Amino acid sequence: MKEAVHIGGRPADEPDLEELVGRVALGDEKAFTSVYDAVAGPVFGTVRAVLRDRAQSEEVAQEILVEVWRTAPRYRPDRGTAINWILTLAHRRAIDRVRSVDAAAARDRRAALLDHTPEYDQVSEQVEARLEREQVRRCLRTLTEIQRQAVTLAYYRGLTYRQVAEALAVPLGTVKTRLRDGLIRLRDCLGVTA
Repeated sequence: MKEAVHIGGRPADEPDLEELVGRVALGDEKAFTSVYDAVAGPVFGTVRAVLRDRAQSEEVAQEILVEVWRTAPRYRPDRGTAINWILTLAHRRAIDRVRSVDAAAARDRRAALLDHTPEYDQVSEQVEARLEREQVRRCLRTLTEIQRQAVTLAYYRGLTYRQVAEALAVPLGTVKTRLRDGLIRLRDCLGVTA
């Protein structure tokens, strides 16, 4: 036998949501259980259509049902059906969640753009580096020409002792002596303690 189709009304075994919401407004927990059972699926579906994320949809649907419990006295049957009132609450809350998430993401993007604060004071670092370079240059001028050439080739151009010896056409031992003497003079000039 085929099931009866109801056009323009609700089946006899379905609860009257308007009546149930009225009872919920008076604090009837059993009525709320019936409202919950009747609308939980449609509320979740409405929210899920807006949010797409299952976990957020479940959370927002739960919030809506709590809101139905708290705000049932505000329901006015003369303004529409109970299901439309509840689904309107659900749709609005889902839209609010989307806007909230979008606003938070926009705030995070703006904060990221504004947060270019260096972890250290770049200006003082640059000043210190410049002063140190000037002091090294000044101390390099105190070296003999032979010492300055050896130190420059070894430490500024990155040549090995053997390459410095070849570049200056002097024995390796001589280069080592020049570098040692030059570094000692630089250390004394810079005030570095050994």
